[in-house]
Amino acid sequence: MNTFKNILSREDVSANNQAIFDNLKKAVGFVPNLYATYAHSDTALENYLNFANAKTSLSAKEKEVVNLAVSQVNDCLYCLSAHTAIGKMNGFTEDQILELRAGYSTVNDKLDALAKLAKNITENRGKTDETVLENFFNAGYTKGNLIDTISLVGDKTISNYIHSTTQVPVDFPVAQPLELATK
Repeated sequence: MNTFKNILSREDVSANNQAIFDNLKKAVGFVPNLYATYAHSDTALENYLNFANAKTSLSAKEKEVVNLAVSQVNDCLYCLSAHTAIGKMNGFTEDQILELRAGYSTVNDKLDALAKLAKNITENRGKTDETVLENFFNAGYTKGNLIDTISLVGDKTISNYIHSTTQVPVDFPVAQPLELATK
């Protein structure tokens, strides 16, 4: 199998991607390996970042709920590791992150409905269970929030699939295995 173990550096990518690498280094302090993998394409990294950073009705914390649940369903160690770190930066504890990865929350009913929805959408490839959807709306979410959640599921699935296919090395603290019973 052709692997992606050798990570592209700034010198290896197009001028457009070099500028993006420079911006990432300023904003994040480094270029995550997964983003460098996107840079094998002259357009995919910019397209992905535009999509991932687009306006949404979901808060940063809510986005992490979706990212964690989707990445767990898709078994993406890279994204689980990255979003565990980002989840902590957004105020989630380790135990809360493990729950969200399992697709629920015991500390916040609204985030519980969101985590269950994200997990269900991903597991069922968009054929969402009616009860899960009703619970989402009953928790206070809107139809706009639903569309933004589905868009975020797609966004995260793209990265999950890129990592699953390329197996690029994880450059975040590696997420622990999920051992919680799911609700």
